[in-house]
Amino acid sequence: MKFCSNLYVGEGIRNPEKVKWKLKHNAGQFSVYVIALAASSDDQLEIIHCGYLKQRCFDTEHMLVVGLASSRQEALEIVTRLAQKVVRETGDADIRGYILNSCASEGAGQRSGRTP
Repeated sequence: MKFCSNLYVGEGIRNPEKVKWKLKHNAGQFSVYVIALAASSDDQLEIIHCGYLKQRCFDTEHMLVVGLASSRQEALEIVTRLAQKVVRETGDADIRGYILNSCASEGAGQRSGRTP
């Protein structure tokens, strides 16, 4: 699992570094939703409850996480603000391209920021 250097973190996430550590080490968390680039290149983003990431069908090794939220509603708000930011800055709705261009070193950065 890789994390975007400009990670979008919801207000409900108190300690993003601890949440990232738990995600990397497959530790259980009840109220964490991950916003990641979609596995399919036809889609842009996925919102996934961290409990689902324990299933074998998820390729977490190649997953690029762009945001963390404490609820599905908060994750939707982050995605909405991110989409508005992308349209405002680029005039296009290509969130996937924007994220890939803004994440340095293929998302391996460790710095966390707050929501856009």
